[in-house]
Amino acid sequence: MAGPQPVFNQINIVCSDVDASLVFYRRLGVTIPEGRVWRTATGAHHVGPIPGDAADTPSIDLDSATFARLWNIGWKDRDGIAGRVVVGFGVAAREDVDCIHADMTGAGYRSLQAPYDAFFGARYAVLEDPGGLAVGLMSPISDEHRSPETPQV
Repeated sequence: MAGPQPVFNQINIVCSDVDASLVFYRRLGVTIPEGRVWRTATGAHHVGPIPGDAADTPSIDLDSATFARLWNIGWKDRDGIAGRVVVGFGVAAREDVDCIHADMTGAGYRSLQAPYDAFFGARYAVLEDPGGLAVGLMSPISDEHRSPETPQV
């Protein structure tokens, strides 16, 4: 592509319930200072940006559906705005996937995929956030845990 090159720098999650999403992502380990939460008389509407750990790590924003309709006219008449997206969180070790998954499901969050050894060599699980968005937990990839064959799709 000629001309300016876009750089991925943000993921914005449009939530059906920002407060419930705050509880979910904080429990998952995302540091979200209360000073980053914009509230009005009708509740929380915007959180962010929550910077990543490194300079080249994208930030995370949370927005209410009401607020998102102000900056994205395409959502003006839509109620079901959860996208087909998996927000990925890396963990340091394989056992961390199981530990975090157990903690989150023990707190009442829904599991979409229980922890398992994925064919690509990582320990992997998927949770559902309060707004219906899939949230993946993935350990580092390990060659010793790769399946000898890639599954057929």
